[in-house]
Amino acid sequence: MLRSLCLSLTSCCLILPADSVHAEDWRYNLRAGAASVPRYSGSDERVVAPLLGGEIVSPYGFFLDTDKGLGWAFDEDDFGLSVYVGASDVRKDRKTGFKGSDDLEGMGSIKSRPVLGLDGTYHMGPIILGASFEHALEKEDDDHGTGSAWNRLKLSISAPFYEGEHGKVVGSLNSQFGDGDYLRTWYGVSTAQASRSRFRAYDAHGGLVSRGADLTWSLPINEQWSVSTVLALQYLAKEAADSPLVERRMQASLAGQVIYTF
Repeated sequence: MLRSLCLSLTSCCLILPADSVHAEDWRYNLRAGAASVPRYSGSDERVVAPLLGGEIVSPYGFFLDTDKGLGWAFDEDDFGLSVYVGASDVRKDRKTGFKGSDDLEGMGSIKSRPVLGLDGTYHMGPIILGASFEHALEKEDDDHGTGSAWNRLKLSISAPFYEGEHGKVVGSLNSQFGDGDYLRTWYGVSTAQASRSRFRAYDAHGGLVSRGADLTWSLPINEQWSVSTVLALQYLAKEAADSPLVERRMQASLAGQVIYTF
């Protein structure tokens, strides 16, 4: 959940996946802020976690981002594309710092594994269509299913609501889809997990994961400093919402960052 919100802040909900692809020189940015997010997807517990990160973009489109990973981006007037290698999110079955929840005791932890990502945008006047695909590689795990390779697809449509002296406000609607391994990893409960936790066994199937909306406000302070805030809502679809892990179907997140570009 926290990683997803970081990606929304970093990429502005896929509106500008490669701001500096054709920059004449190297470009760097540093980010610092905080986010209020659910402890895991479906949780009714919240945590306020720090957001710290940075990005390096080369004149040739290659980038290294602490949230997204290592990749390459291409951007034209109407079309943008980026590919990257990063790391998947994690979930712990006990509170550990800003991660995990004691409500998941006995479920075991979902460990991070390499992710291959592909993002694309297409501009239709002020309307921006976006697609984001991620493939997580398989990882050996003690709990059946939580280490399986999975695929996730996010489709979005975005448009500016306001642009003026008080910055820019952009709204976005999105739908997220996952294959069976994705749903079983994050919302399923295996027989072994059910035997040692308070949850009944649940075999989730692939399909629609959630529908959501984001509202992003970006405010440039000067040529180097800017502020970005994202309010994100995700309403879990039936296959995910029926999971015994889900305590709240509507998931809300709020994050803000100060960005220094040089």
